[in-house]
Amino acid sequence: MNYLAHIYLSGNNELITIGNFIADSVKGSNYKNYSKELQIGILLHRHIDTFTDAHKTVRLSTKRLHKNYGHYSGVIVDIFYDHFLAKNWSNYSKIPLNEYVMNFYDSLEANFEILTPKVKHMVPYMINGNWLLSYASTDGIQKVLEGMNKRTKNRSKMNLAINELKESYNEFESEFTAFFKELIDSSNKKLQELNKTII
Repeated sequence: MNYLAHIYLSGNNELITIGNFIADSVKGSNYKNYSKELQIGILLHRHIDTFTDAHKTVRLSTKRLHKNYGHYSGVIVDIFYDHFLAKNWSNYSKIPLNEYVMNFYDSLEANFEILTPKVKHMVPYMINGNWLLSYASTDGIQKVLEGMNKRTKNRSKMNLAINELKESYNEFESEFTAFFKELIDSSNKKLQELNKTII
């Protein structure tokens, strides 16, 4: 899953959410260097990624892209799924997406000193470009895919995947909806478990 889903699945705890957000830049057992709540967020992030990568419904989505995008298919599906979460946000949260996103940006700025160097570098671009809100539109997703393609020095051709999104829009959306319900349940259980086991 991509940024918005990871943030949403962290629940209401600010530091768990920050931990989840920085998790990709915390390697191996280095998570133990952080406070309890940040550790929980990092381990929750890893659980979400493992659950997602192994799920049969997600594999249906990635299979549709594999011929054209190879190992980048999973990254593209993560972005597509964040689009459907943003688009259907009112089904998952009582807080309007714009307000939710602005609260998260405020939280990042308030906790800037505990972010990893890589995330510190990225955050200003995220906020200035309002990435999280932009996911709600296909134009926003197009810009995200273009940015990802540039980061791969145009090797991935991810910018072209907007075509597959438009062609199979309903299929991707129904796959996301079915999968995300299971992911919410799994993440909530993992969060309860981590709260009990991390000291």
